[in-house]
Order: sequence, then C-alpha cells, then structure tokens
Amino acid sequence: MTRLRAGALTYLHTHRHAAAWSLLGPGMFWLTIFFLVPLLIVFAYSFMKRGLYGGIELQFTLESYRRFFDPLYLDIFKRTFVLSVLTTVICLVIGYPMAYVIAGSGKWKDILLFLVILPFWTSLLVRTYAMIFLMRDTGLINTWLMDLGVIPKPITMLYTEPAVVVGLVYGSLPFMILPVYASIEKLDHSLLEAAEVLGARPAVRFLKVTVPLTLPGILAGCLLVFIPALGSFLGPDLLGGAKHMMIGNLVQNQFGAARNWPFGSAVSFMLMGVVLISMLIYMRVQGREALGAMGGP
Repeated sequence: MTRLRAGALTYLHTHRHAAAWSLLGPGMFWLTIFFLVPLLIVFAYSFMKRGLYGGIELQFTLESYRRFFDPLYLDIFKRTFVLSVLTTVICLVIGYPMAYVIAGSGKWKDILLFLVILPFWTSLLVRTYAMIFLMRDTGLINTWLMDLGVIPKPITMLYTEPAVVVGLVYGSLPFMILPVYASIEKLDHSLLEAAEVLGARPAVRFLKVTVPLTLPGILAGCLLVFIPALGSFLGPDLLGGAKHMMIGNLVQNQFGAARNWPFGSAVSFMLMGVVLISMLIYMRVQGREALGAMGGP
C-alpha cells in the first residue's frame, strides 16, 4: 500500500512537472528564438572587426570596447546618464502627487486613471511630432506668449537639452504614476490614523509613514522611467537634434549610417551593463525592504 501511494505521488509530481514545462515551452521557445539568439549574435559582433565597407570581419578584437572609452563617447554617455536621472527625478516629483490624488479621488479614480493611460493610445512618434509643433519658433507656445505680450520674439525651445528632457518626461510620466498609484492604493490607512493619534503632524506622517510604505512603488516607477530613458533615441533625435545625441542615437547611427556593427554592438552591451547594475541595485533595495518588513536586521 505504501509503495502504491509513493508511486502515485511520484506520478502526480512528474505529471505536474511535465504540465508546467508544457505551459512554459511556447514562451521559452519564443524568447530563445527572438531574444536570446539575436542577443548572442550582437554579443559576438561586438568582438569582431568592422568590414571595409561595413558589416563584419571574422577577426577577434577588443577595439570596439576600447573605442567606447574615448572622451567623445564618454561625454555622450555622461549626458545620457544625467538626462535620464533628471527625467526620473522630474517624473517622481510630478507623478507622486498625481498618484496620491488619484488614489484618494473616490468616484473620479477610474476617469483619472483612464486619462493617465490615454497617451498610450497614440504612437510615440505622433506624440513627439506634436511636441515639435508646440515648441518650434512658430509653434503654439511661442505664438501664445507673443500674442499675450510676454515675449517680443520667439524663444528657442526646440533642439535643446530642455526640449529633450520635456520629451522624455512626457513619454515616461505614466510609467511613474501607475506603480506609485498601485503602492498608495495598498497603503494601510490605519497606520496613518495611529500616527495621527500619537501626535504626528501631516508632514511627519507623510515622511515617516506614507513614503516608506510606498517605497516599493517609488523604486519600481524610477526603474521603469530610468531604463527606457537610457536607451531612448526617438525623442532626443527629433527634439534635441544632432547637438544633443544620447546613447540610443549613437547605437542607431552605428547600425545605420555609419555601418559599424561591432561598435554599435559594444555600445549596446555597455548600456545593458548599466541597466543590469540598476536592476541589481533595485533588487538589493527591495530585498532589504522585505527583510525590514519581516523584522530582520
């Protein structure tokens, strides 16, 4: 009887294991063919030599990685990092209050959330061109300001770093609002009431209770904004012009006009290294938060 029961349990375990792999199989196959294999090809390209007329030569070299540390490309990387951090900070400053208001808006909550995700109904390219029509010298903003007598002549807004930041914030803001909103929505308001009973002022309650409890949403939002901003190329290309190139534009140019696939591959993997470091920092902070919630050291 014991052997029969053990055999039945083994069969059920094997059956469940096979069923799980059958469900994972299509997704794993898709990710392997269309993500892992191309990634490995690009990784191999980064160690090869550029062909005379583009393409690659099957010759191992580290020249593409050495070239990345040229001051010209390090300056592009520095600009990309600074603008990405600035975009993340601005999105947090704007997005946190919006998420807080939406979470407490009662019957208006669904409508406000709908307005947050409404921009996703339109292509990013169309939205970026709309920003161009707003910020160009003959655009809507300059026209209104001159009609109101605020400025005597158009202000140069397009093809500047502030224009790039505005475009990045415009495209990334919903990615900050939604995770922060989800974190605020799960907030235990009895803890705020307890802090109020103990005499904590509103500012203290916000800083000591609300912010720490919504920190996972803040970190997730910052990650969802920072990583796409690092690799963004459409907004910087259209709003910043050639004078304000970011890493994404550099990769695009190397695979396109310059036809230097090895260097473009090397830059891509250097950028992936920064993204990986950001993910590791996020996971480490999340682990500490979870350990602190369980009362660990």
